[in-house]
Amino acid sequence: MSAKVSPPDIQALQMSDLPYTIDVLRLAAEAHGAGRLAPPCLSHTEANPVCGDRTTVDLRLVGDRITAIAHDTRACVLTQASAAILGEALAGHSTAELTGLHEAVTAMLTGGPAPDGAFAAYRHLADVAQHPARHRCVLLPLEAAIKAVSAHSHA
Repeated sequence: MSAKVSPPDIQALQMSDLPYTIDVLRLAAEAHGAGRLAPPCLSHTEANPVCGDRTTVDLRLVGDRITAIAHDTRACVLTQASAAILGEALAGHSTAELTGLHEAVTAMLTGGPAPDGAFAAYRHLADVAQHPARHRCVLLPLEAAIKAVSAHSHA
């Protein structure tokens, strides 16, 4: 005789429990910066082997200032939304500000405040803090951008 298996608790699986708000879905759909920059540019692909998310971030720099960004993101909605925020707001900022943004988003994902100013849209991803397994999804485009800059700095 086999054990009776209970159906999943639908109450526990409500969309409101997931970090996919209308604002996050809208950011992902707008896909600011989607595409690739023509060479020469800095580029790095970062992947999350746990879930299969993958994003390539292309940057153009003048000195330490980011003058252009594009991304090719094949990933979940959270990674797409994060990449879109970068695609809309990163150009014009310094590489030091990019590093500071990574630190601010990491802090937000551990319960700190969301970034403000040009990157205030990250507030829409603040609920991901409740889902530690999804933190890397939000950070992936930032990590790709930082590694593109880092590879250039060490070349």
